[in-house]
Amino acid sequence: MHLIRRLTDNATLKALGPGLITGAADDDPSGIATYSQAGAQFGFNTLWTLVLTYPFMVGIQLVSARIGRVTGHGLATNIRRAYSPWLLYSIVLLLLVANVINIAADIAAMGEAARLVTGVGSAHLYSLGFGLLCLGLQVWLPYATYVRYLKWLTLGLLAYVGTVFAVKLPWLEVLRKTVWPDFTFTRESVALIVAIFGTTISPYLFFWQASQEVEEIRADGSTKALRKQPEHATGQLRRIKVDTFVGMGFSNLVAYFIILTTAVTLGAHGVTTIETSAQAAEALRPVAGEFAFFLFALGIIGTGMLAVPVLAGSAAYAVTESFRWTNGLDLKVLEAQEFYGIIALATIGGMLLNFAPIDPIKALMLSAQINGVIAVPIMAVMMLLAHNKKLMGQFTLSRRHTIIGWLGVGVMLVAVVAMFATM
Repeated sequence: MHLIRRLTDNATLKALGPGLITGAADDDPSGIATYSQAGAQFGFNTLWTLVLTYPFMVGIQLVSARIGRVTGHGLATNIRRAYSPWLLYSIVLLLLVANVINIAADIAAMGEAARLVTGVGSAHLYSLGFGLLCLGLQVWLPYATYVRYLKWLTLGLLAYVGTVFAVKLPWLEVLRKTVWPDFTFTRESVALIVAIFGTTISPYLFFWQASQEVEEIRADGSTKALRKQPEHATGQLRRIKVDTFVGMGFSNLVAYFIILTTAVTLGAHGVTTIETSAQAAEALRPVAGEFAFFLFALGIIGTGMLAVPVLAGSAAYAVTESFRWTNGLDLKVLEAQEFYGIIALATIGGMLLNFAPIDPIKALMLSAQINGVIAVPIMAVMMLLAHNKKLMGQFTLSRRHTIIGWLGVGVMLVAVVAMFATM
């Protein structure tokens, strides 16, 4: 316990927060299923997508964090202050629908992974348990304790690093195909690339990281928004930069390892169709052994415990900010009833979807399509907000950040067009 306390109090770990948690939550069970399919179907030939998306992912998350820290308000509040209500309500409605579907898929994957690990019980019952646990932790834990818990949950993703070293890899071929893949653009490969882009750069991450910067301000009584406390700008913006670079790097590195693992095991043994993360774990057992299976399955549960609260929380921030309702994980239930009510509705709604006669793969595809479509206007609006001097004051984006941000918007726009072209 003493060692854990020392690690938790370490200055480096304290500097990592919103960016690290956001990046780790991006590798949710739905994302794991996408990366597993990429490795199983195309081997090492999709690894380049994670190298390509990294700078754009960092760029747009830096923008969201900067908006939150500079203005002291989340994304939805800033959109409401700068644009017409119909734009905000349209975005938030689609975000809410996509998040509930994503929660359903993630909870289902956690339940199935638990059933595979234990070998007994019902996946549905495990799913209910995980959903209620995620909800209870968000509602009843104080913010400082809750964030510490989320930081430690990011370590669950190291299971996928461990899985890579449980199998034998041709590292020279891996490096070569990362830089120069043997890739043919077909209907199937383009659809999968779009899915990877949509999984990596997701709208709920924008809302979450901006709102977590606001939570950090509230949690420290001596700290204010940078517009009101510009003397802290250098240190805070540097912290955000380190936090986001590390968090997004961790996210993409884990995704890279998932593709590696499934490519060298499933793909190499002729298993080329993976529809869920739990199915990927189960398929690993006969070709990579019990240890690799066990690590992969535990990783699904760990990342699900991290991602479900982020999905529900980002939806709650977006809705409550839209209607000017009180929000914040630092508040008690009776102080922010609407905020916690939306968290509960999103989580319970996702749990109930598991019992509906809905094809989980079609549900995931619908969620990915909604995320991909709304990511483009949200990213464009974020870039405009970051240049709005009325909101940002002297802290508008530099030219370099502007170029990277708009390039990211362009990449996602191309991905969305490609998605519709291949439907």
